[in-house]
Amino acid sequence: MVNKVSLHVFEIIDKAQKAKTRKEKITVLQENECWALKDFLRGSFDDIVQWNLPPGAPPYEPAKEDSVPSSLHKQHTKFKHFVKGLEGDKLPSIRRERMFIDMLEAIHPTDADLLIKMKDKEPMGGGITKKLVQEAFPKLIVK
Repeated sequence: MVNKVSLHVFEIIDKAQKAKTRKEKITVLQENECWALKDFLRGSFDDIVQWNLPPGAPPYEPAKEDSVPSSLHKQHTKFKHFVKGLEGDKLPSIRRERMFIDMLEAIHPTDADLLIKMKDKEPMGGGITKKLVQEAFPKLIVK
């Protein structure tokens, strides 16, 4: 069951990273289950999800923390435009990359940093691993 939205994705990840035990990390993820978190975790760890974006951080202007126009909870549905084999393949690369930059500029800057790490499949640290995510959400990661 997916819960109501209360925390930013970066806050959930931070809380899980700071949890002392593996079991506590899993509990934090499960108690804060939402589609944005699950899409983020799948995009970070599932080898089937390949990003159709250049590596590294694009040039963008991060949103101000105190006046973020949107959230990853609203923006995560756009991931389909950035994954190889999905809708974004039909878009010119410049348009797809502009959409990604627009998303980064619309969300909390810490969530934007996480998205860049997600697309580059960078390790998250703090004990948040593919194996831990598979334990928290057994059917989330396909490969």
